[in-house]
Amino acid sequence: MSARTGRRAGPVAYAVLVLAVLVSAFPFYWTLVAATRSNADLAKVPPSLLPGPNLIPNIRAVLDEADIGRALLNSLLVSGSITVGTVLCCTLAGFAFAKLRFRGRGALLALTVGTMMIPPQLGVIPLFMLIAELGWVDRLQSVILPGLVSAFGVFFMRQFLVRALPDELIEAARTDGASSARIFWSIVVPVARPGMAVLGLLTFMSSWNDFFWPIVALSSREPTVQVALRQLGGGYVHDQSVVMAGTLLGTLPVLLVFGLLGRQIVGGIMRGAVKG
Repeated sequence: MSARTGRRAGPVAYAVLVLAVLVSAFPFYWTLVAATRSNADLAKVPPSLLPGPNLIPNIRAVLDEADIGRALLNSLLVSGSITVGTVLCCTLAGFAFAKLRFRGRGALLALTVGTMMIPPQLGVIPLFMLIAELGWVDRLQSVILPGLVSAFGVFFMRQFLVRALPDELIEAARTDGASSARIFWSIVVPVARPGMAVLGLLTFMSSWNDFFWPIVALSSREPTVQVALRQLGGGYVHDQSVVMAGTLLGTLPVLLVFGLLGRQIVGGIMRGAVKG
């Protein structure tokens, strides 16, 4: 029951919530079922909706067909580096756009937001030419460095800090003689933690699931998870069960990160909303 309105959610609301949860969870459940079945079982009509006994053989097939262990380590390194860099750089830029006064601030913000309207595919050729000139083809830095800053992250942190960070705190710090760097680390970062957590989770999931640019810049010698998954299930008959087993392995780290950080992220957002 809501403390403000005094209303209690009815059975229709709970039914809608349960339906939404089932619809959202079914793709992952079907991935689990398919990963435990054989290709022949998946070809049956109707297919079985219960897990089977073939999970270990399918995982062994995944390990034989692709270097999934190296791919997981590469994806962790790439996603972790991109997440840390994006959160730090976007928080810095968001603070500058939200609270600092400098010439051309509005034009720079408009230019930053305007880049979100450009399809990423248009920048693939010049970006690949650049990394080829630097000698970074088939190296992880070719995937990490282009993703260290995002226009969405800058705009997101700017909007968050506009409302969450009072101008009085910055003015008081300026009066006490604090520099901009000291204000950022001592005042901005503690206030911005809920927004940084949300941006970090979104960035990690996006970089982990990214396929388009890694498949261009990397090869099977230094794959990420998404690049390694394309090697699975090959042959005259496409083995969907092996593909699903590899997909399950590639999805588990994201679920683990969300499970560990999800409650802290939601709690931080609620605390920030109450303070605001």
